[in-house]
Amino acid sequence: MSSEPIYQLTVSPDFTPSHISGWYIFNTWLQRCLNARVHCELYDDFESQRQAIVDDRVDLIYANPFDAAMLVREKNFTALAKAMGVTDECVIAVAETSHITCLEDLKPGTRLAKTDDPDINLIGMIMLESVDLSDDSVTPLLVDSYVLVAKALIQNNAEVGFFLKDAFNEFSGAVRKQLRPLVSSEISDIQHMLLASPRLMAHTEPLRQALADMPKHLQGNSVLEALNFTGWQLLEQEDTEFMIDMIDTLKAK
Repeated sequence: MSSEPIYQLTVSPDFTPSHISGWYIFNTWLQRCLNARVHCELYDDFESQRQAIVDDRVDLIYANPFDAAMLVREKNFTALAKAMGVTDECVIAVAETSHITCLEDLKPGTRLAKTDDPDINLIGMIMLESVDLSDDSVTPLLVDSYVLVAKALIQNNAEVGFFLKDAFNEFSGAVRKQLRPLVSSEISDIQHMLLASPRLMAHTEPLRQALADMPKHLQGNSVLEALNFTGWQLLEQEDTEFMIDMIDTLKAK
């Protein structure tokens, strides 16, 4: 029986479903790149993924900014790179038939549909603070996906919803016609990151170089296309610390 370690790759549960196959393609590329055994494990929700992190079952993770800060500080993960061509922005939307035309129309008690995506919820609540709404003055409806946030609005089970912008933009035309965005955030410094655990220390530098070189190779380009990325931007320690400080600043608001 082989004693070669099996590393686990996982992805923040807020990734868009249309790119599930892309992460398995990336996993195959990763194994060839590192000449190591890597298993791709995708979790249905943040709670189960965080339990895997607590149990030290995650070695490489494409993490949302909120969890990235925790992984660096508490689990000694190293931030490798962030994807180019994507950003983590929040869209606040209502049903197309809604009488609500701007944030100012939202009142205390407003029913808010959202997932358990921590950074999108954080950004969304900061935008609602501009109209004097807080966690205590809205009625939350927690659902498992952005599709279900849209459904809650369309079926009038909630007045307003939070969406990851990429997820909102990937809805079908039929769904988008039934929704109306009120506002979108513009915090371009906050993004998902690819992080490696201490167990992957020996592979860190070769992996960083391989990520940077992906657009130079036909196979690498195919993987990037499957993920809807244009490339990877390598991160230095100061980049990581800056983003963590940004998250702390937003949490303190």
